[in-house]
Amino acid sequence: MATHRKKKSFLLLACLLFLSPVLFAKPIHVEVIKTQDDGFVLMRGDKPYTVRGAGVDGADLKTLAAHGANSIRTWSVDGGVYPASVLLDKAHELGMTVSLGIDFARERHGFDYNDPVAVAEQLERVKAQVIKHKDHPALLTWFIGNELNFDFTNPKVYDAVNQVAEMIKQLDPHHPTTTTLAGFDEDAMDAITQRAPALDFISFQLYADVVNLPKYVKSYGYEGPYMITEWGAVGHWEVYKTKWDAPVETTSSEKASNYAKSYLKAIQPEAKQVIGNYVFLWGQKQERTGTWYGMFLDSGERTEAVDVMHYIWTGQWPANRTPRVSPIGLDGKVAFDNIYLFMGDEYEATLNAVDPDNDKLSFKWEIRQESTATEVGGDKEEIPELVEGLIEDASVQKIKFKAPNTSGAYRLYAYVYDGNGNAAHANIPFFVK
Repeated sequence: MATHRKKKSFLLLACLLFLSPVLFAKPIHVEVIKTQDDGFVLMRGDKPYTVRGAGVDGADLKTLAAHGANSIRTWSVDGGVYPASVLLDKAHELGMTVSLGIDFARERHGFDYNDPVAVAEQLERVKAQVIKHKDHPALLTWFIGNELNFDFTNPKVYDAVNQVAEMIKQLDPHHPTTTTLAGFDEDAMDAITQRAPALDFISFQLYADVVNLPKYVKSYGYEGPYMITEWGAVGHWEVYKTKWDAPVETTSSEKASNYAKSYLKAIQPEAKQVIGNYVFLWGQKQERTGTWYGMFLDSGERTEAVDVMHYIWTGQWPANRTPRVSPIGLDGKVAFDNIYLFMGDEYEATLNAVDPDNDKLSFKWEIRQESTATEVGGDKEEIPELVEGLIEDASVQKIKFKAPNTSGAYRLYAYVYDGNGNAAHANIPFFVK
């Protein structure tokens, strides 16, 4: 009988080890330290750790690692494609780290930080998450909430952030804590510095305006460490809007240029204070359009922003480069001309595209209704409806199409493929009378 019990115990242990090779691993200590030149550095396992990171929600982590990244961030513990335990294991197998996002209730969604019962319940929920994942060797830092300053009025939200940071320090002394801000918000900075001293550093999320972040930080007088935890394309709130309020999106090539400019102006020169960064978004999402922020198409092809990040992370360009495109021309006009079309009339649109490797290019065009989304802060949006049957031949570089028979706002999209997993894109809004 004793022998039988021993066999069962051995089999159970073997199954556990098979399920999670890091089940009994110890955490790797991470901390932020001040350097002799009054700068800061992130240390992991007693060695300086340079975060080459990306925001990820379900993208292929092997591909991310192959492009030179070493860290990923999330926006919630278990709200993504992978639950945290699976994500941490996958990252560990690839030699990567994870900054785990802790989903925190937001005022704009109706949460009341004057309600002590609700705040206490949130603290207990977060405590359970921290206990579950704190010892994983792939864990790097904790992100307490995401852009909690967006439309906030009650500074007590940062009292709650501080409570969580203090709790984490007691339960998990191995991993630093931060909270992320939308833009550089002086009111939020005041609230954080006064109410959340337990945080180890602050994190900022800016897009076109990220190039001004060093100036904002210096002007405010903040001398501590910080990360830039979202940056990349120009934001949809930062661009020219048509007379019918449609934002004009940059092409994939223009986006890539903005990634490079942002890194060279806001990240690389600020190494004394910037202890890490996570580019946005290694994946794809619908936010005003399906191409605005993702570095991939929804069909999986890489865009030119991936080339740029590959170079930033490795110092070399990929072996095969993505196509490059110029803005769409529609009826002899560009997006800034506020293009009005007439129902049922025929028009032409064209796109200039080149491939650095002279790969044979293919094309796809489509028309969608303009997004009517009013969500903010990255909240989920519906994908605008596809309008079919209007384009004569959607597989050529220069197309003829008929304007929809219903008045309203629309957007014409163009996609260019090189046959090697790379693509480029552009779109142009128009209004049908």
